[in-house]
Amino acid sequence: MEVSDTIQTPGVSVQDNSTHFCFYCKDARSVHCEIFDRYDQKNGTKKKMQIDSDGYWHLTIDEDLTGKWYGYRVEHPKELAITNPYKGELFADPYSKHVTTLNRYDQRAKSYIFNDTFDWEDDRHQFPDDPRDLVIYETHLKDLTAHPSSGAKGDGFYNKFIDLNQKGGIAHLKKLGVNCVEFLPLQKFAPQEPPYGEETTEGFFNSWNPYSENYWGYMTSFFHSPETSFASDREEKISGLTTASVTEFKQLVKELHKHGITVLMDVVYNHTSLFDLNPCTHLCSHTYLRYNEKGQLMNRSGTGNEYKSEAPIARDLIISSLKHWVEEYHVDGFRFDLAALLDQKSWNVIRTEMHDINPGIVLIAEPWGGYYSPSAFSEHNWSSWNDRIRNSIKGSDPQHDRGFIFSEWQHETGRGRLENLFRGTLKGADGGLYETSLHSVNYLESHDGYTLADFIRIGLQPELQDQKIENPVDFNKLDEQQMEHAKLAALSLFCAQGITMIHAGQEFGRSKIIAVSDADDPDIGKMDHNSYQKDNETNWLNFDVLAQNRELFDYYKGLIKIRKEAPSLRKSEPNDICFDHYNNPLLLTFRVSGKSTGDMFDYYIILNGNWSDPADVTLPPGSWELLANKQMASSQAIDILSGNLEVPAKGGMLFRKLRHQNH
Repeated sequence: MEVSDTIQTPGVSVQDNSTHFCFYCKDARSVHCEIFDRYDQKNGTKKKMQIDSDGYWHLTIDEDLTGKWYGYRVEHPKELAITNPYKGELFADPYSKHVTTLNRYDQRAKSYIFNDTFDWEDDRHQFPDDPRDLVIYETHLKDLTAHPSSGAKGDGFYNKFIDLNQKGGIAHLKKLGVNCVEFLPLQKFAPQEPPYGEETTEGFFNSWNPYSENYWGYMTSFFHSPETSFASDREEKISGLTTASVTEFKQLVKELHKHGITVLMDVVYNHTSLFDLNPCTHLCSHTYLRYNEKGQLMNRSGTGNEYKSEAPIARDLIISSLKHWVEEYHVDGFRFDLAALLDQKSWNVIRTEMHDINPGIVLIAEPWGGYYSPSAFSEHNWSSWNDRIRNSIKGSDPQHDRGFIFSEWQHETGRGRLENLFRGTLKGADGGLYETSLHSVNYLESHDGYTLADFIRIGLQPELQDQKIENPVDFNKLDEQQMEHAKLAALSLFCAQGITMIHAGQEFGRSKIIAVSDADDPDIGKMDHNSYQKDNETNWLNFDVLAQNRELFDYYKGLIKIRKEAPSLRKSEPNDICFDHYNNPLLLTFRVSGKSTGDMFDYYIILNGNWSDPADVTLPPGSWELLANKQMASSQAIDILSGNLEVPAKGGMLFRKLRHQNH
């Protein structure tokens, strides 16, 4: 064995029939690398590692250890070891590219050494020329295929998603017409939490989650590794015995690219998983996590800890993993969870490192956590979720703070702000957040909170919020009033400048009703607004509901096609958008010139937010093609109109006209 302190690439590398291990833990007293022939082997071969002057521990073994598992055992000084509930245990490598785990809260991860021989053939990234060209579909990988109504075939959920002979998965994305999918976390996370109502031997007591599951995945364990529980090799007690998750994730991306779909990952770098043997959390916490002046872990977001992104070692782990997903998995971009908890220097480093690879890599921030920061992200040339358009259009509370589609004004919204939202929520105007509409990710529903349809249901019938739904199937079907609110919301969203995002099931008005289960959940049967822990029909999309609400699905499908064909509706200059004004602030009409975008059409949008009063509107001169009204949306003309017309209450219209036509 030969030890070298010249290699500074953390993780494991195999070269010239030798295997090198590199692990950063400057505060450790000693580190041993333990190597195993099998995952279930209790005791492996221990090798002592040597530390260099920079705090990296090294070990080189003159043997190709491909196909072996390994981990680290670390001895800390007493004053540091006291905070580790897993003192003396084996920890996997923070830079693991694949881990094998037990299907339980502590995971007992071991790192696996493997050669990747995936054949990408002629696959190419699907970077957008302009992110505003995207219609993003946010979804959990499993939600689109787990329900029996999807008809998905295959072993494991990576494979199920790419089955084209089903109602869900890629087949659903293609039918709807979206050109981008944003997956909830797929980095290796801890799918289980400690047993509910029991204290573990480590002292964890789960009093908050009767499901003892972490379905959404916002508790990352290993930044470079794919989630193994969705792969075909998952067993009852163990996940990741093979590298199926690596191959199947890559095949998923490859298939999505074949169909012209951009792939974004939701990544969680603001905190780390709490209860498993996560080396960042329990082994090297002073390197990777923030502590306050009292020596306590910081926790401003309520997630349990805060990742110390300002530390060079911690930031390097983020950058290394992002490069890994782009270069090794062909991922096209990222949405950063609670990104305001990352330091601003890291924002710049991430953007620079990613755009040095390709300036088309999509970077989207969830711009809160530590503080409200859409404007700051825009100044750093990042896009971010725009909660102001969400709140102004639908409201921030379905009972007490409803918005435009309910003929009301959300408490922060006035007419000036509403107009600016359609221009891209630009700085210099009321409620402005962004330097350019390129930075505004417009949405009305995400994985958090009530679905848009449930928000509408409660907004119209507040007593439903605390009711248990007796017949979920019938409840999902939108009545006439709910349908018109849902359509007005959709038309409003798709006529706003910027990037458009919808959440899975929004396109057919699905409800999240807490499904019957064995969990000790008193809210079973009610509508859910935080379903992070439910791996059941609460979250899984029931495609029978699509059939019930096909009218809304077809409306979204039409709007998506219109928007993809109309650059003016996505990325016009603000001075190309002109509003009319009436003695009726809930009547919005505006003209969008396509000149600055190269669009051959001009557009005219009418949104009547009045509860019961139709509106008389005079179209600008010329004959206008009607593309959308209260009933339908189509990229082909529904009708050709001119002059005066009546717009129904809670209804909208979208018109276009060739620019050279003056009469």
